[in-house]
Amino acid sequence: MSDLTVNPWKRHGKDRLYVNLPDGTAVAWADRLTKVITVKVEKYRREAVALLREQLGDSATVRPSARRPGPAPAAPSVRPPQQPEPPGHRRDRPVVLPELTVADDLAENRPGAVVLEAIAARGPSSAQRLWSKMLRRASEWDSWYAGLEGERRVGRELQRLSTHGWRVLHGVPKANGGDIDHLLIGPGGVFAINTKHHQGASVWVGDTMAKVNGGQPVPYAAASKAEAAYVQRVLERHCGFAVPVEPALVFVGIVSLHRAATQYTVRIYQEREVSALAPLSGKLTPDQVERIYATARHRRAWLRP
Repeated sequence: MSDLTVNPWKRHGKDRLYVNLPDGTAVAWADRLTKVITVKVEKYRREAVALLREQLGDSATVRPSARRPGPAPAAPSVRPPQQPEPPGHRRDRPVVLPELTVADDLAENRPGAVVLEAIAARGPSSAQRLWSKMLRRASEWDSWYAGLEGERRVGRELQRLSTHGWRVLHGVPKANGGDIDHLLIGPGGVFAINTKHHQGASVWVGDTMAKVNGGQPVPYAAASKAEAAYVQRVLERHCGFAVPVEPALVFVGIVSLHRAATQYTVRIYQEREVSALAPLSGKLTPDQVERIYATARHRRAWLRP
């Protein structure tokens, strides 16, 4: 047996149990309310699950691992040949997902949920953070807190679009690690949204790179385009029809934003400008929006690269 300990954690309206190594590294955690266990380090899966079930009972369920393949998909239904295919229909048979469970439902994610989990598992406590602020000491976690605030602010703006027929998801996982900050799905198509928080900064965005306060170029635009391509592959694999996906960068807290004249492949906004997406239409029917949303909210759809 490893020297694992179970530690309660309550913050931000969450009530959880974390299983930690002696050095404080979290190897698993569980939500007390839903009794869903998430294993972060596979090496300790069996031991961590046993410890958490001692606290939560045998009814606690384990979230499927991203490293383990899910059950074989059921045979998909095939459209009768005499029935006309709708515009944008793909002839590939879609991969059917298993029934959605609470553990796999990404619609439960709040803006910044993934960042918050990382901070909760490995970041400073509230007391440590307060002490650093009092001493005016910079912390390696400052950028994480800034990112969390940025995702929350953009999330609030995106939620306003729901009255225009748009659906939004937050913290969508990528099979190769990391996550997509926000996914917006509606009549105007699908938008993979990456949030960047640079308080008080001046930002320039080119075809592939961006500069913050004239500093070294960072590949914001290139990464955003790659992310959108990934989203399109995943959604089309499971939906069975062409899904238009566009990349978008949303900057939070900046004082000025400049776009290169040649930059037209990535949508660039400040946080309050995302409302410009609301009236877009003509790309997806209401039925297609719901089909894509049902696919995108399923965690298992994103496990395969």
